[in-house]
Amino acid sequence: QVQLVESGGGLVQAGGSLKLACAASGRYTMAWFRQVPGKERTFVAAITWNSGRTYYADSVKGRFTISRDNAKNTVYLQMNSLKPEDTAVYYCAARTLTSRTTFAQTKDVLSEYAYWGQGTQVTVSS
Repeated sequence: QVQLVESGGGLVQAGGSLKLACAASGRYTMAWFRQVPGKERTFVAAITWNSGRTYYADSVKGRFTISRDNAKNTVYLQMNSLKPEDTAVYYCAARTLTSRTTFAQTKDVLSEYAYWGQGTQVTVSS
């Protein structure tokens, strides 16, 4: 059974930083999503198992960095220059490996991810 546990959320002022972590064992492509109440869960970033190729939503490019430490079975999301609109519950998710082209086309499809963490709240005050 794959269990994902997020940590690192909290309250921060605009312009500040937070680093999220997710314990994620196994050979999976990992991703971060976020969700605001009343809105759909949306893609934030992803990182592949072997190559470490990264993908980002346009809204976070240049501010967020996803990384993983396979030896520690942990994926991270470094969030800098946080904005109030980044406020959300952040979830890590895992999916089985696919071809690069397949993943690129489906990276933001919720149903493609078989495993989800419980979520961690990130609140950015203005």
